[in-house]
Amino acid sequence: MQPQNLRLYPLVSGGADAYAADNRTTAWSTSMTQTGSPAAQENSPRPAAPAEGGRLMSLDALRGFDMFWIVGAGSLVHAMGHKSAITTFLSNQLEHVEWAGFHFYDLIFPMFVFITGVSMMFSMDKALAKHGRPGAIVRLGRRCALLVLLGLFYYGGFSNPWPGIRLTGVLQTFGVACFLGGSIYILWPRNPRAMVGAFLALVLGYWALMTFVPFPDLRLDKDSVAKLAAQVGSNDPAVLAKAVTARVHGVYEKGYNLANYTDFRYLPGKKQYGDGYWEAQGLFQMVVATSSCLLGILAGLWLRRRDTSDELKTLGLFCAGAVSVALGFAWGLQFPVVKKLWSPSFVLVAGGYSAMLLAFFYYIVEMRKCQRWCMPFVWIGMNPITIYLTYSIFPKVAERLAGGDVQRCLDHYVLKGSGGLFLALVELALVFLFVRFLYIRKVFIRL
Repeated sequence: MQPQNLRLYPLVSGGADAYAADNRTTAWSTSMTQTGSPAAQENSPRPAAPAEGGRLMSLDALRGFDMFWIVGAGSLVHAMGHKSAITTFLSNQLEHVEWAGFHFYDLIFPMFVFITGVSMMFSMDKALAKHGRPGAIVRLGRRCALLVLLGLFYYGGFSNPWPGIRLTGVLQTFGVACFLGGSIYILWPRNPRAMVGAFLALVLGYWALMTFVPFPDLRLDKDSVAKLAAQVGSNDPAVLAKAVTARVHGVYEKGYNLANYTDFRYLPGKKQYGDGYWEAQGLFQMVVATSSCLLGILAGLWLRRRDTSDELKTLGLFCAGAVSVALGFAWGLQFPVVKKLWSPSFVLVAGGYSAMLLAFFYYIVEMRKCQRWCMPFVWIGMNPITIYLTYSIFPKVAERLAGGDVQRCLDHYVLKGSGGLFLALVELALVFLFVRFLYIRKVFIRL
């Protein structure tokens, strides 16, 4: 049974109404991230700058490009192996940096938050006009709470007994960042100075906390914690922290910094990193991720300006991104670029690259009207949450279609390694078939 014409108005998108308007289609449309164009308008003339409440195909394409690297493209690159300097470089770029540094794969999540900030700026004006500030914040909070709850479910829900339940993660961080970023915009709509002020308060405040606030001189690794626990006769974080009298500050090492200590001491439940002592999306990081959303809102405000040419918008966005990247790496000399800390230097580097990519997609898709090439990315970008929650299914299906004897036969009779490459291609093809089916049928499942 399919619900016909079910409209749930968008939260932080430019609007999903256009996708639900056709009475012959199915549309589930509460959008945290949607600003795309319907298939019927794929080749129609359209202004580069979005209208009030408008949508940008380039933003959908960029979102899909972002998701593309975790729903099959990564497997394809890794299947190529390390047979050349190029494949080795690409494989390394599709792995997270262990601690300090920056790879392309470290850009995926912050760019998604950045893109959501761009989308959010368009949809919040509509929510403000219809519901006022209190109503807009309530709607925002309700949908972001759904994201947090979905994250809890995605990471196991209540399948494990307490304290084996993970309270933080990607979706929870995304929900918190969207709520805080959206709330700031609702309170000061169309006010770039307020957005810049909030951004600076977040990154500079976080820098000051991490640099100047002392914490117990305890390294959060298995051996150090076990040794201290044996001395005091307890594994309780409060007891262990109290037993350490020395204090340190201004250090940013793995498992040895204020953010990781705060998670160890105050974050309940299961912790994924550092032998179970801290989180990559911890208490501080969930809040500071809002700064990436604010950068996206600022980019959206810039693109919506009517007193600036599209050429200048693109150039300004690209140059601002390049400056941000340079400043981020320069700041990294003092506070390293660390994704697992969402350090201020990481915010600037990731935000800068995101702005540069947005400028490229905006120029090609909106200004040059070259849109056919990006449609596969648009298919993914219009159902991002759905793809994120289901992408782990596709490798299993691909294995049943092209694994086992099929893979071994290709490796033996065609070329060694070709079986794995074919398997990765099947996986990616399944992803594209799935998202294209959803797009054609206008089925958009979003939170």
